[in-house]
Amino acid sequence: MSAIITGEAVVLELRPASFAARSLATAIDVAVTLVVGIGLILLLGALPFVIDGAAVRAIVIAVLVGLLVVVPITVETLSRGKSLGKLAMGLRIVRDDGGSIRFRHAMIRALLAVLEIYMTLGSVACLVSLFNEKSKRLGDMLAGTYAIRDRAPKTRPLQVSVAPQLASWAALADIGRLPDPLARRISMFLRQGAAMAPASRHSMGVELATEASQFVAPLPAPGTDPTVFLASLIAERRERELRRMDAAAVRAADVRAQLQRHGVGKN
Repeated sequence: MSAIITGEAVVLELRPASFAARSLATAIDVAVTLVVGIGLILLLGALPFVIDGAAVRAIVIAVLVGLLVVVPITVETLSRGKSLGKLAMGLRIVRDDGGSIRFRHAMIRALLAVLEIYMTLGSVACLVSLFNEKSKRLGDMLAGTYAIRDRAPKTRPLQVSVAPQLASWAALADIGRLPDPLARRISMFLRQGAAMAPASRHSMGVELATEASQFVAPLPAPGTDPTVFLASLIAERRERELRRMDAAAVRAADVRAQLQRHGVGKN
């Protein structure tokens, strides 16, 4: 999983597509392209009028350029990185910074696809993707793009609550100085900790609890389990934020009501 840090210091977790998923998506696109191409050529041959060989060659070249270059560029540009195969596999092409691709990215990918997918029967794309962390093909490397899983399972909300033995501590503790980045790291640990090895989970819990202790006063009783402390800390912080937001909404409603009573804002 790759992480993109935005200018607001928000971590975006993007799941790169696997080699198998990309291969299946590409196979679908290639199959559709071949079927459409063969259908157009057969349709051209079934036309009632007769045209010379040069005109036939020109039309065939135009059809190939349209199917292999123009159509992929247009589809990926308008759909922001999707195609029929990627739509079927739940994938999307994005820039290395996580943003949507533009015309130039789609053009580079489509032009290189003619070489690494069609002219070499996919061998170049397969070899490059196999030895790349994000399963990039040559066109992705030059364009600065890669494929992500666009239909990833939704993340379930973090379910934590203040432990009963820490209820009195949580009601009195000063936790307002806890930095947001640290709170996000703790929330991520609580969400993913169950999948960690016990030793790694305990070590990470102790490390985060030690770091969080610098911003909490007073501390819970000695011997409190680090995971219990962190879960209670995040739960109490969340509850206080919700109460603060509710109070702000009430104050805003009161201000609006007073303005309406005094006729402010009326036409």
